[in-house]
Amino acid sequence: MAVDFPKPAIHGGTGKRQRENTGKNLLDFSASLNPLPPRFDWTCDPDLISAYPDNEYGRLKECIAGIFHRDTDEICVGNGSIELIRVFCAVALSAKKSCFIPSPTFGEYELSARLAGAVPVNNPKNATVSFACNPNNPTGKLNSRAEMMTCLQDVPSAGGILFVDEAFIELGDPLQTLVNERTESLFVLRSLTKSFAVPGIRFGYGFGDPELIAKIETARPPWSVNAYAESFALAAFRHLDQLENSRSYIRKERDFLHKNIEENGFVCYPSSANYLLVECACNVEPLCTKLETHDILVRDCTSFGLASCIRVAVRTHDENIRFLEALSACVH
Repeated sequence: MAVDFPKPAIHGGTGKRQRENTGKNLLDFSASLNPLPPRFDWTCDPDLISAYPDNEYGRLKECIAGIFHRDTDEICVGNGSIELIRVFCAVALSAKKSCFIPSPTFGEYELSARLAGAVPVNNPKNATVSFACNPNNPTGKLNSRAEMMTCLQDVPSAGGILFVDEAFIELGDPLQTLVNERTESLFVLRSLTKSFAVPGIRFGYGFGDPELIAKIETARPPWSVNAYAESFALAAFRHLDQLENSRSYIRKERDFLHKNIEENGFVCYPSSANYLLVECACNVEPLCTKLETHDILVRDCTSFGLASCIRVAVRTHDENIRFLEALSACVH
């Protein structure tokens, strides 16, 4: 194995493993999921698992196409958004191509680009692919549609692509999306995981030029969206309008968390997402360890290059109060 082979990206959402290892009922603030997802009746026909899924996912793509006013050949689907990041990089990048990745941001862009052999550059105007997370993870900063269109204009005219990850935009402000932009220079990634709080389902989808989408669909492992995930996605897409209730709740609870975290002596960065980046002005490992003794998990942002920061999810009001009580006990 090559000595420079990259290590896996570090993620939050370790609650299941931690609960299994400790036997404690830990509250996982390291996973940024919708605290008030739409609720609807859904049952999956057990007979679905007796046949292979339709690898073209025709019905699923038609559903997505109708909602977002795109053609089915402009839509790809995958086993979570991370699979689509990996496959996109495999077909759009190579050892002869370059990528621009802002910092701090989601670690899977760099890992997937490195696995494809791409060379990082410091100027998006010189990059084959420029990555943008909107809202950004871990900062929660949401760029306006106009700002993202400016980023799109910076993409090289000869084969350049702007990759926009909108995994959290439905919980921020979906009006800022670029989903309705049709150009061969743009790929937009979406996820149901965050909006519907179903990380175990694993379903992501994306929009792009038909030629790029065809390559992604070819490179994607066959039947990567399982029958249960497809069934849930078809049901969930009928309830996207209910996410307005979620956005309203998140704004209220985010403001509550922001105010009370800062009253404990920390600084919160402005956020338009369902999480807050918190500056602690010191190495956060001891704080994370102390919070675990209070059955609270937060995201240590050292892997983002932010060793003095934690990321805190916006959860339900009662859960947010539990976090604030634990935080206060750790610092006083």
